[in-house]
Amino acid sequence: MAEWPVLVLTQRFDPTADYVVNELTDRGVPVVRGDPGDFPTQLTLAARLDEGWIGTLRCGQRVLDLARVRSVYYRRPTVFRFDSAMSSESVRRWAMNEARYGFGGVISTLRGWLNHPAEISRAEYKPVQLDAAARAGLMVPPTLVTNDPTAMRDFASEVGQIVVKPLSGSGIVEDGQTRVVYTTPVPEVDFGDAAVGLTAHLFQARIPKQYEVRLTVVDDRLFGTRIDAGSEAARVDWRTDPDSLQYSVTEVPARVRTGILTLMHKLKLRFCAADFIVTPDDQWVFLELNPNGQWAFVEDATGQPITAAIADALQEETS
Repeated sequence: MAEWPVLVLTQRFDPTADYVVNELTDRGVPVVRGDPGDFPTQLTLAARLDEGWIGTLRCGQRVLDLARVRSVYYRRPTVFRFDSAMSSESVRRWAMNEARYGFGGVISTLRGWLNHPAEISRAEYKPVQLDAAARAGLMVPPTLVTNDPTAMRDFASEVGQIVVKPLSGSGIVEDGQTRVVYTTPVPEVDFGDAAVGLTAHLFQARIPKQYEVRLTVVDDRLFGTRIDAGSEAARVDWRTDPDSLQYSVTEVPARVRTGILTLMHKLKLRFCAADFIVTPDDQWVFLELNPNGQWAFVEDATGQPITAAIADALQEETS
C-alpha cells in the first residue's frame, strides 16, 4: 500500500468508529481497520528493527506497511483471544503476556496516536485526573478517596451532602449480566456502613446543579453540549435516564477553555469527553473526563462536527 493510511484499532462492532472511518474514506484517506483482539488468529505481525520498526501487519486481505502509518485511532479494541485447545490456562496466560508485550509493544511505537493507550491508561485513574484538573485551574468538588468509614463521616460533617462515585468504569458482572454503578447520594443513615471498609471509595461534595455539560475536546477544538435533565434520577447522574435529556450547544467560558486545554497537555491527551456541573451561579465544576469516551450521541443530538474534527486530527501529515 503506497498511501499513508490511518490505522483504526477497535472491535468489529463499533458504530462510533464507523463515523470516522466513513468520513476518512469520503475524503479519500485510506483506512486499515483491525481489532488487536484478533491477534494472533486473524492478525499477523512481522516486524524487524531497522531505525525503527519496519514490516507489515496483515488484517484479512489488507496489508499495512508499519513504516507508512499516518496515524492511529485507538477506540475500543478487545483483548487477545487464544485457542481453547492450548494445553493449559497457564499457557494461555503466558501467551497473552507475550502478545501484549510483543504485538502491543511494536504497535505502540507507531506515530500519530489519538490517544496513545499508555496515556489513556494513566488518565483513567480518577485521582490522577482530578489532581491534574485542580492544578490546571479548574474548579473541582471537595473529594475524598478512602476505605475508612470514620474518614467518610468526618468528610460529610465538613462538606455537607455527599455522593459516592465509582473509581472505574468496569461495572459489576453477575450471572453474565453487567450492572453499571452510577453516582449515588449517600444518605446520613449509611454514614456508618462497614461496607466502606471493603475497598476504595470516591466521595465528593454534592454540588448544586443548574445543568451539566459534556465537553468533547479534539486537540484544541472544544465542543460544549448542555445537558438538561428531565427526571430526578437524571439530575443525579444523567446517564441513568437518557430518554429524559435535552441537549443543546453551549459556549465554553474562557477560563474553562484554558483549564481543559492545560489539563489535556498535562495528561498528554489529544481527545477526551469531559463532564462538568454548571452551578446556579454559572460556575463550571469539573467532575471527570473519559480519555476514550463516547461522542457520537453528542453529534447526533446537536450537529456539532466532532467526526470532522477527529478526521482532521488523524489526517494531519506526520513526520
